[in-house]
Amino acid sequence: MQKGFHHVAFACRDPEATRHFYEDLLGFALTHTELEGDDKARMKHLFFDVGDGSSMAFFYLEGPGFPSAYPTDISTGMGLPVWVNHVAFKADGDRKQQVLATLSDAGIEPLMAVDHDWCQSLYYLDPNGIMVEFCEDTPGIVPDRAKALALLTA
Repeated sequence: MQKGFHHVAFACRDPEATRHFYEDLLGFALTHTELEGDDKARMKHLFFDVGDGSSMAFFYLEGPGFPSAYPTDISTGMGLPVWVNHVAFKADGDRKQQVLATLSDAGIEPLMAVDHDWCQSLYYLDPNGIMVEFCEDTPGIVPDRAKALALLTA
């Protein structure tokens, strides 16, 4: 039995800006694009390989039948703090430094860097206002299901 994500999908404002961020800057190859519709209204569905066989996907909608402007910022667009809905990518120290350098060279600075004790994270906003996290697990931290369940019901 297979488990895990095949893909997660979000809306995007600009397919090329989204491609540039995920492919050129983060190194997630664009592997598949679906195009449906005609010259009047169409939908594009972009898929980026995130490196473990799963994908991050984006929908771009244009034309009659679709809103002319639609929110893509999945947290702030709903009145929530930006950090509530986000995507976290596994990272080690080298990957985090590579992302930091590449995005800084492109004029994109981290939204925040947080030491959560059990992991250390760098956070950025993509061109759609979606927060992306690069999360490095802290060595030696052991999952504690009993504590997790106790805190869940606290």
